Amino acid sequence: MQSIELFAGAGGLGIGLSKAGFNPVQVIEWDKWCCETININRKRNSAGIRHWPEATQADIRPLKFDEFEGKIDLVSGGPPCQPFSLGGKHKGFDDERDMWPQAVRVVKETKPKAFIFENVKGLTRASFATYLSYIELQLSYPDIERHSTEDWIEHHKKLQRHHTSGGKLSLKYNVVYEVLNSANYGIPQKRERIVFVGFRNDLEIEWNFPDPTHSLDALLWQQTRSGVYWDRHKVMSCEKNMDARLYNRGLAIKEKPKLKPWRTVRDALIDVPDPELKVMAQPTWKNHNFQPGARSYPGHTGSPLDQPAKTLKAGVHGVPGGENMLRRPDGTVRYFSIRESARLQTFPDSYTFDGSWTESMRQLGNAVPVKLAETVGRNVADKLVAVCND
Repeated sequence: MQSIELFAGAGGLGIGLSKAGFNPVQVIEWDKWCCETININRKRNSAGIRHWPEATQADIRPLKFDEFEGKIDLVSGGPPCQPFSLGGKHKGFDDERDMWPQAVRVVKETKPKAFIFENVKGLTRASFATYLSYIELQLSYPDIERHSTEDWIEHHKKLQRHHTSGGKLSLKYNVVYEVLNSANYGIPQKRERIVFVGFRNDLEIEWNFPDPTHSLDALLWQQTRSGVYWDRHKVMSCEKNMDARLYNRGLAIKEKPKLKPWRTVRDALIDVPDPELKVMAQPTWKNHNFQPGARSYPGHTGSPLDQPAKTLKAGVHGVPGGENMLRRPDGTVRYFSIRESARLQTFPDSYTFDGSWTESMRQLGNAVPVKLAETVGRNVADKLVAVCND
């Protein structure tokens, strides 16, 4: 199945969707460092993306996509999230970096069978509720254009009127969205993203987001009741390795949970040598140099070894000082290496980042976990294949 990947970043969403069966005919990203990351890995066939076209470094606004009308199964991407990020300036719809209108335009011009777009959880804040509704309606009726004389509020009202009238005689997508916690799908990171999925109305597809496969309670059961977690890692079970609240919650669980346990930082890095140690097979582990300077302070204490990592962050002015750190059971901290961060984002070990530590961490902090993209993408692909086979 053919796709177009917009706002590709370092490639996390696109790689996951490729694993799910989508082959991009265009990959577009405005940031040159992200394009270099994708293109270098494409040449090396890292993550199996040799079949990708070369990533195009471009501002999407002047580009036209009419030539792909009716030829594309999926449009996907992550419209720049700064306007809605908890770490940004919260300008939202008044921010010129808001690329949602461009994502809608590409859907209008290509008329794909489906689309998958993702953004930060901050978009769901109460202060953005009206604009979230506006995004949903734009994606539902992409050919109801905003005229030059209209502001976004007037356009929103026009879309509402069109929607309540039944949305006749227009291109229509059935749109659903949900905030997904990556940890619930086997990613060793508590990263929450809002994901929008839409299917073209004429396909009459029924779809829902995949059910979680992993849970916190299943992890706590293994840590406090069965001891399987500590046995697996050959670590002496000890209450001091756990947050007291979680330890007590685990003791209160009466029956073994049915889901798989959340994956922890220790799980993700089980075979990766500590970059702080002097003796290390450096050629074997790319992007795995020790980065000094980590420090803990209130509100920024790093990620506990025996829980999924906290959300990796990109930072506005470099890597956030108290984030993207590992916190050991003894309370000491150090920065995650690039390789470790890539593991936490479920990038394949073959996928490398050739820029500086700060630039690589910025790309990783903005990325979609590969496995989360694959999980959602595979469910979408299965529905499209079923429709084509009917």
